[in-house]
Amino acid sequence: MYQRRGAQLPAVAMVGGGQLARMTHQAAIALGQSLRVLSASPDESAALVCHDIVLGRHDDLDALRRAADGAAVLTFDHEHVPPRYLETLLAEGVNVQPPPSALIHAQDKLVMRERLASLGAPVPPFSAVRTVSDVHAFAVEHGFPVVIKATRGGYDGKGVWIADTAAEADRIVTVQLEAGTELLVEEKVEMRRELSAMVAHSPYGQGATWPVVETVQRNGVCAVVLAPAPQLSADLAAQAQQLALTIAEELGVTGCLAVELFETTDGRILVNELAMRPHNSGHWSMDGARTSQFEQHVRAVLDYPLGDTTPIAPLTVMANVLGAPTTPHISMDERVHHLCARMPDVKIHLYGKGERPGRKLGHVNVLGAPDGSPDDTDYVQSVRRRAELAAHWLSHGVWADGWDPHTAAHSEEQ
Repeated sequence: MYQRRGAQLPAVAMVGGGQLARMTHQAAIALGQSLRVLSASPDESAALVCHDIVLGRHDDLDALRRAADGAAVLTFDHEHVPPRYLETLLAEGVNVQPPPSALIHAQDKLVMRERLASLGAPVPPFSAVRTVSDVHAFAVEHGFPVVIKATRGGYDGKGVWIADTAAEADRIVTVQLEAGTELLVEEKVEMRRELSAMVAHSPYGQGATWPVVETVQRNGVCAVVLAPAPQLSADLAAQAQQLALTIAEELGVTGCLAVELFETTDGRILVNELAMRPHNSGHWSMDGARTSQFEQHVRAVLDYPLGDTTPIAPLTVMANVLGAPTTPHISMDERVHHLCARMPDVKIHLYGKGERPGRKLGHVNVLGAPDGSPDDTDYVQSVRRRAELAAHWLSHGVWADGWDPHTAAHSEEQ
C-alpha cells in the first residue's frame, strides 16, 4: 500500500514503471506536467526518478484507482491491464487513454488480426488454434513452416514459435494448450525486412506521423532502428503511414501507436503487431525529430495540439544497449565517461537498470551528417556502425573495433 506523493497532483498517471514511463516523465517535465507512475517496485526505472509513485500491480483494481485518483488522464507504458478493470475505471469517471475498446487490439493478437482483416488492412493469413487439427488444416492451405503465437502476453520474441513440420507444430500446440495458452497460427511471411510506422492520434482527431523506420531484430529483440528506413520507396512509405493513421482512427487509438510491419520480398507491407504506447522503434525521435514520441504521447492523451515530427537529420540510428553475457568489470559510469570522450556526439539514454544478459539497459542515438542520404548505402552503414559500436561498448565494456581508450588507438590485432 506504499505511496509516495508530491505536493501537486499530476495531470498524467501512467500504468507501469519501466523505461517508457521514465522517458515519458522526462518529456512531461518540459511541458510543465507531473507524471504519476504505478510501479510494481520502488527500483523500477521510472520509480527511481519520479517524485510521485504509487506502488502496486497493474492487475490490482485498487492500485489502479489510487494511481488514477486526481489525474486528468490514465495512460500506459504497457498493455497488460485487464480490460474489465479499465471498463470499471471508465464507469467511475476515469479518463482512460487509449480507451479499453482500442487497447484490446494490442492485448489480444487474434482480436487484432480479425478486426484489421475486417477493415481490409493487409495482414498475413491466420487462423485461431483450438486443437492441433486447426494447425494441420491451416498448413494444408498455406504449407509449412508456420508461425504459432500466443494471443496474449508475448513480447520481444516471447510467445512466438516457428514450426517447420507437422510434428513440430503438434508438439508446440500440445504443450501450450495444456498450459492454458490461447493460440493463433499464421503464415510465415517471406520478408525483406521489418518496418515500423509510428503515429500519434488525439481524442480531438488530430493525427501526426514520423518517418517509417527499419527495425533490426536479434534473438527476437529490437537491436537497431534506422530512421527513416533506407531505400524505402516514397509510395510504400506513404502507404505505411496512411495505414497506421487509418488504424488509429478506426480503432479509436489515442496517444502513440506503433504499427509493426513486414516488408515482403514481393514489395508489399503486412501488419505484424500493434503497440498503443511509446515504442522501441520510436526511441530515435528523442534526438532525431523535432517532437519525440514521449512528448507527443503526453500531448495526445491530454488532447493538446500535436507537435512537429520533422526529422532533424537525414538519418538517425538508434542502437539498444543490451546486457552482455558477463557483466563488464568496469562500471557503467566509467563506460559512459569513455564513450563521451571518444564519441561526444552520441546521445546516451540509460534506464537505471541492473545488468543481466540480454536486458534492455538503455539506448544510444546517432545522427548522420546533414549532407547525407538514407539512400546512400555507405552513409547509412557509417552512421549505423557508430551507433552499434557505442551500444556494444556500453553493454560489454570492450570496443568492438579494438580501440584502446588509454592510448586512443586501435590495437595491433585490429
